[in-house]
Amino acid sequence: MTDTATHTRRRQGPRRNYARLAADESREDYSLRYAPHSFRRWSPGSVAGTALGGIAYLADFAIGASIVFAYGFTSGIAAILTAAVVIFLTGIPIARACARHGLDMDLVTRGAGFGYFGSTLTSLIYASFTFIFFALEGSIMAQALHQATGLPVQLGYLVTTLVVIPFVFRGMGALARLQAWTQPVWILGLVLPFLVLAFEAPGSWAEFTHFGGTEGAGSGFSWIGFGFGTGIALSLIAQIGEQADYLRFMPARTEKNARTRRLAVLAAGPGWVVIGAAKQIGGAFLAFVALEAVGKTHALEPIAPQIEALRPWLGSLALPAAAVFVIVSQIKINVTNAYSGSLSWSNFFSRITHRHPGRVWYIFLNLAIALTLMELDMFAVLGKLLGFYSNVGIAWIAAVAADLVINKRLGLSPPYIEFKRAYLYAVNPAGFGAMAIASVLSILAFFGLFGRYAEAFSTFIAAGVALLLCPLIAWATKGKFYLARPNPVNGPDADVPDVTATLECTVCETAYELPDIADCPVQSGAICSLCCSLDATCGDVCRKGSAGGAVVLPMPSVRRI
Repeated sequence: MTDTATHTRRRQGPRRNYARLAADESREDYSLRYAPHSFRRWSPGSVAGTALGGIAYLADFAIGASIVFAYGFTSGIAAILTAAVVIFLTGIPIARACARHGLDMDLVTRGAGFGYFGSTLTSLIYASFTFIFFALEGSIMAQALHQATGLPVQLGYLVTTLVVIPFVFRGMGALARLQAWTQPVWILGLVLPFLVLAFEAPGSWAEFTHFGGTEGAGSGFSWIGFGFGTGIALSLIAQIGEQADYLRFMPARTEKNARTRRLAVLAAGPGWVVIGAAKQIGGAFLAFVALEAVGKTHALEPIAPQIEALRPWLGSLALPAAAVFVIVSQIKINVTNAYSGSLSWSNFFSRITHRHPGRVWYIFLNLAIALTLMELDMFAVLGKLLGFYSNVGIAWIAAVAADLVINKRLGLSPPYIEFKRAYLYAVNPAGFGAMAIASVLSILAFFGLFGRYAEAFSTFIAAGVALLLCPLIAWATKGKFYLARPNPVNGPDADVPDVTATLECTVCETAYELPDIADCPVQSGAICSLCCSLDATCGDVCRKGSAGGAVVLPMPSVRRI
């Protein structure tokens, strides 16, 4: 069938009607789209508060404790702080890009050197981050439920999974309210144990600084311990993706909100790791103080050190108080894990299957995988699992950061982020190739192929190779694979610079702001990004030679929304 025949057949057919859940943006939250200005109704402070509410998790406590127990105080703390610096620096450009362009991590990755299908793999990487950490946080919550009520841990896993569904189902509005309502309880629970120890055991911190770990590492500095510890801490680098899922709702910058917005993006983007690193160190400290009383196994479970720290002041109430804090913390983070996972799975399956039943259905897929991991007791292999995962995660994030910071400033990539299928090559070797090569090399190093030191510093190999190769490949290819064709709708040279202007999609007959619109030669008109993604019959003719010529669209009169 010719392109013209295809065009005629499709134009005569019925318009696309999305499934009820996919069409309800109060739940869908523009999961596969640009977040329009008309939907960004929250203040910078509200968006930042919701994003930071998601970092209430206590896996930081367990991660910090496992690092210091394995490698001692000096090497462990150095590893935690070094990882925090790396995460902060790579998170700055990503957070700014997501907030400025109204895009989630997947859509930014597409246009930042990976291509339309190239970012499919990173969707899986990100999805795995959400269900791995959901399982870790759920395990911690199940431990607290068991301690407080005697509920069997296996049944607790199920409870921790089901409790988040009503909040995640409702989307950003419900999540914002949940994070705001629970924040005072969480802050009180976080600070109180350290306050008790400051009065009741003032010399415990000095003792902690001489702690040599439980594996005989010693309290001095070890390069091997530092390398392995940094690798474990860097497993949290993909957390910037969860922050980005909220930052895309940041309102546009104005003269009035410029300062507040800039601080909000910095705090809720890379700033999460400042609190995260403090929690890792604090968790290691609490575990050290409780070690003699509860033993190594329970000291690594955040609920037991929490109880021991509160006992001098609260006595028999220490257990219920600690349990409330842990449960609130884990609900706050796991609604974010489930929400971000649903977004990532939506992006993945929409490209593979050309179907989108709605974000909410993928909540259940993500939770099912997380529940399976919990039942398999993944908490017992925490260090090894996170050390392996961090090699791939940091290669991805480093490649994206390199494109945003280096390639765009040197003119090796477009000055804006193009995320729509209609203008992207399937795979861009600049980012995707850099990530793939860095991941393979670092994983081989992680499994000891290049010796003990390379094994310990495998995550540094991943970061260094990705940062070097992304601009190098972009330079070698002259940036050819960033854009399959120019974007005449809302690219840098577009005639209508006001992105809040709208055009109606010829497929679903709904109006969308210009950044969500492409010109489609098959439809001979405008098409929204999601209808474009779901089209399984067009053959990508818009990107193929003369058939991909731009369509002259009836551009709207500029109007504010």
